[in-house]
Order: sequence, then structure tokens, then C-alpha cells
Amino acid sequence: MPMKSGFVERLIERLDRLDPESLQSHFLRLAQDRGLLEMVFQSIQEGILVVDSDGNLDYANRAAEQFLGFTLESERGRPVSRYLGEMDWDRILSLDTQEWSKMVAREIEMTYPVQRFLTFYVVPMHQDSIDSRGALVILRDVTHEREQEASTLESERINAVKLLAAGVAHEIGNPLNALNIHLQLLDREVGKMREDSDNSGAAGAEDLDYLHELTEVARTEVARLDQVITQFLQAIRPTKPERAPEQIEVLLEDTLALLKQEVENRSISIEIERPEKLPRIQVDGGQIKQVFFNIIRNAFQAMPDGGQLKIVLFTTDEYFGISFRDSGVGIPPEEFSRVFEPYHTTKSSGSGLGLMIVQRIVQEHGGQIELMSKPDTGTGFTVLLPLAERSIRLLDAKPTRRKGRDSGPHEERTQPNQG
Repeated sequence: MPMKSGFVERLIERLDRLDPESLQSHFLRLAQDRGLLEMVFQSIQEGILVVDSDGNLDYANRAAEQFLGFTLESERGRPVSRYLGEMDWDRILSLDTQEWSKMVAREIEMTYPVQRFLTFYVVPMHQDSIDSRGALVILRDVTHEREQEASTLESERINAVKLLAAGVAHEIGNPLNALNIHLQLLDREVGKMREDSDNSGAAGAEDLDYLHELTEVARTEVARLDQVITQFLQAIRPTKPERAPEQIEVLLEDTLALLKQEVENRSISIEIERPEKLPRIQVDGGQIKQVFFNIIRNAFQAMPDGGQLKIVLFTTDEYFGISFRDSGVGIPPEEFSRVFEPYHTTKSSGSGLGLMIVQRIVQEHGGQIELMSKPDTGTGFTVLLPLAERSIRLLDAKPTRRKGRDSGPHEERTQPNQG
């Protein structure tokens, strides 16, 4: 900081009173103190700026250079308002000691050299004369704190939306249940009328058959809406798994039994390959059956004209594996990385929640999912469940592509749950 004439005169007057040895000792101590302060200033994470009485930059530590995107060598002596223009520096540097207490910290958003939020405090550096006044500016990077605040606000907003959505879904579910019951009653009455018509030989049997078809269509649509709501609630209100020793092959058989009629209607053949002995593992049986149901239904929808689904059960040193391989249409390359995203679906009647629920349940069990697909050839899902319960849950991660050992030249494989 430039020294004014009054300060220089007083300094010379004091130096005249010192003998050469005392003068040398004072200068050595000042040099040591300066070196220590310089080391401290360069080590701290906060930015330090020294501004002279004219509002020009006199000093900046390394952190300040990084925050503001300059070097002290090139910017010394230039107005600090080039970087911190939001402040009225003429007014600030003219404030007296009492007025300084009214100053508050400011927060600014910087876009150069990188986007960040900074708070800065201005501290007066009063000396004996008004001309020698200056200011110390302390900068602190608060980008992480602002991101956390934004994330918290977003989480609160999402939770509020989830709560509202769950309430709406529940209110929709009640009339759907009533509709389903009344459609069953209507269909039963139509059946009785058909029996009476057949016994009496009266006309109108075709009309009654048509009414039966209409009620069946309505019941099917109500059931589809009910399934969408059920999956939606499972997605927004996930529950922690209640583990118990289970035979995975038994859970698989139970799931296939529920889908028996659909297997026959779609002309799909199912082949199961498994070793003679398989261990019990600690899982939530209901949730694992939901995983199997969603993956198998997804495979069925990929084979609208029939096909084959091969299911292989196996074990490794760490995992119990269940592989599902269909002979369907496969997944287009542009859709591959978005398979597990919520509400993403390529089907006209799909909700886009089934595979997201699969991913969440497997993650909650400390497991992994491998996905392989080759367009026009088929898709394979492999669920890997830990043989021993893990204490650390794998974190969410975006799908990362890698080539599978048994992949074809156009086949892609992903492991979306490598936390």
C-alpha cells in the first residue's frame, strides 16, 4: 500500500532515534513477521484482498486469485471494483469507525473463472491519517452450502409432492375398487340373464354376450389402472425389506404360478435351469417376488408374438444369481441408458415404474442388476442377491456400459447399481 508523506516523515523521525544495531534488529524482526504472515495468508482457504484508500488492489493471496481469476502481479494497483463492483467503494473507504459497525457481509455469484457463490466481508484498516486508510476484504466460497440448501429445498418440495400424490392415488383407488365390485355384480347379473334366456329359449342371447364383453373390457381397464396405482405407491413410498430365510426357487415358482394364464395366452415357453442344491438366503420374500413379477412381465411384453424365456439360477462366492433371458425385440441403443429411469417407457400402456421398483428393491437388499440387450435378439436381466446380508447399502449410480463376456458384437451390458 503506498505510504503518504505524513507517515514517511514520522517513520524517518523514529528511525533517527535508533542506533544501527537496533535498526537492523527491528528490520529483521519485521521481515520475519512479514514472512510468517505471508505464509499464513497463502495457506488459508479464505481469500484475502488488501485495498488502499483509493480503492485499488494492493495485495491478494492465492485463494483470492483463484476465486476472482487473476494474478496479483498483473492486477496490483488496479481498481478492486473490476471484480467486486457491487460495493460502493468510495463510500466504504470514507466511513468512520462507528459507521463500520453497520456494514454487513455481502453474497455474490461469480461466473468467471468458474461459477461459484462468494460471501465477502470488508474490514477497515485505519491508520493515523485519512489518506492512509484502506480495507481488508475476506472472501469465502459458499457454493457447497448453497447447493446443500437448494438440495434440501428440492427434497422438501419432492416430499410434499409425494405426499399429495399418495393421497390422490389413495382417493382414486377407493372408487376403482367400488367400480370393480359393481362390474363383477353386473357381470353376474348378465350371466343369470343368459341362463334364464337359455332355459326359456327367448331371443337376446347375442345382446347378453355383448354386454358380457363390455363388462370384461371395463374390468380389465379397472384392473390395469389399479396396477398402475399400486406400482406408483410402491415407487414413492418404498419400504425397507423385512428379511427372512427364503428358497429363491420357491419364490420364483410362486411368481410363475400367478402368470400361468398369461404364459398360455401369449404362447411363451419358459425354460428353467438350476443346480440340484441351492442355499436359503435372507430376503424379503414379497419384495423379491415383485422383482421377479416385474422382470417377467417386462419380458412378456417384449415378446408380443410369443417366444422363449430362459431363467437360470446359480451361485457365486458372494451372490445368488437369477438370470432372465428373453427372445424379444431387445432394447434400442438410444434407450439403453434410460431403462431404470422413473416414468421412462417405450410401451403405449406402460407406467415406466416397473424396472425402477426392481432396481430399488435389489439395491435395498445390497444386490446388483446386470442388463444385457441386443436389438432384435433379446434382453437379459441378471439379479445378484448377496449370500450374506451386507451392512452397507449400495448407492444409486447412473448405468455404466461395458461389454459382457458373452455379449455379441452389438450387445451392450450395464451394471447400474455399482454404488
